[in-house]
Amino acid sequence: MALPHFPSAAVPGSPLWAGGAWTWFTAPDRRLLALSIGVQLCLAALFAHSYDSRVFMAAGYLVGAGHNPYVPQDLGAVFQHVNFEVMTTIGYPPPWALVAGLAYRITYALVPNLIVYDLALKIPVIVATIGLAYLVAAVLQNLGAQAAVARRAWAFLLFNPLVLYVGAAWGQIDVIVTLFAVAALVLVWAGRWASSAFLLALAVCVKPTPLPIVLVVLAWLVGESPRQALRYAAVFAGGVVLFALVPFPAFGWSLDPILERGNAHFQMYGALSYTTVIRLVRDPIVLSQHWWLVGLLWVPALAAGLLFLRRGRGFEDLVRNCAALTLVFFLTRTFLAEPNLVLVLPLVLVLTSLYGLDRRALTALWVIPLVFTVFNASPLQLLWVAFPGAMQASLTAAGDYGGLLLTVKAALVIAWQVAGWWTVVSCLKGGAARQAAPKELAA
Repeated sequence: MALPHFPSAAVPGSPLWAGGAWTWFTAPDRRLLALSIGVQLCLAALFAHSYDSRVFMAAGYLVGAGHNPYVPQDLGAVFQHVNFEVMTTIGYPPPWALVAGLAYRITYALVPNLIVYDLALKIPVIVATIGLAYLVAAVLQNLGAQAAVARRAWAFLLFNPLVLYVGAAWGQIDVIVTLFAVAALVLVWAGRWASSAFLLALAVCVKPTPLPIVLVVLAWLVGESPRQALRYAAVFAGGVVLFALVPFPAFGWSLDPILERGNAHFQMYGALSYTTVIRLVRDPIVLSQHWWLVGLLWVPALAAGLLFLRRGRGFEDLVRNCAALTLVFFLTRTFLAEPNLVLVLPLVLVLTSLYGLDRRALTALWVIPLVFTVFNASPLQLLWVAFPGAMQASLTAAGDYGGLLLTVKAALVIAWQVAGWWTVVSCLKGGAARQAAPKELAA
């Protein structure tokens, strides 16, 4: 992809890409790439999340069979599995349901095997993981990073335990969202704002977690030209309509189930959210009643965060603002799943590699969620397809220590809140000097 010349305000005194043209990162060792692909394929074949994977599989069947994926159905007879008798519907906009439908048609509809079907659903995730590693390494390379820095960033994303765990093993799609969002940032900096807006709309419609990035990009464009910001917003809105709304009339799906349960995400709580700490003294938290305002805390938090964004015009400022506001969004939500943190990893990785952000921030952003997921019993739920008996026995045993596990999880949430807000402040405070020498990345 040949990009146009970039603005000269990238880093004070020099253009972002000195040559003015984009160059792709070339793998220094294809054996590492092959090893990463092999590890991911093994994880994908062995593991599947007992809830998310079933929901994706069910959505794939419903789409592939011409049904509405947002209407729950008893699919026990379809999959010959008791766990499909009581199903909830997919909680994301249509793009991923359509991908799941394609995966169903080319796998389970021909070869009715759950492991093969689940593996097909994870292939896009594995491809996105590899693509993200190459994209981030290319960004660093084009920013003038030394070859060793770009190579470490490439390897970091290819083998990061959290990325591989929530992607290839768990099967969550956050890495796909992250790839689209980072590519959109590169495109908007390159002046290809229409392509950026369209790609960012697709990212949000795969999973809405990049919404703070949309706000940052619009605020950044307003500083350049309010008219251009309006054009960006118009293309973005058009993309959202295309990806999120057009599939309903196009495939004959009714919107009624969405309208009836549209507030479900505002009533969820727990996981890495601060509400896990509240659960120590009050459980359950009924967000639909007295606590409903807590579910909207992220709205004023994002509004306040916009006031503190860095005013610089460089690419570094754009990345710092995106990392900071995304973290504010995550830190103030009543529900935060571990896979969501993949979205901020490449942003913080760029800042750590070149712009002096403390590498302990990068380490905390993936180590704490990874440790948390162990005490959240998520690894046990990954045994669902290949080892269902072991999963059930293990979850039953873990249930006997529910109080202790909740206490440990609350302690980890407090550590995550401290690390998260520390990273937000580090991103928004005065800029650190660009790093001239390679930095060691957290492994």
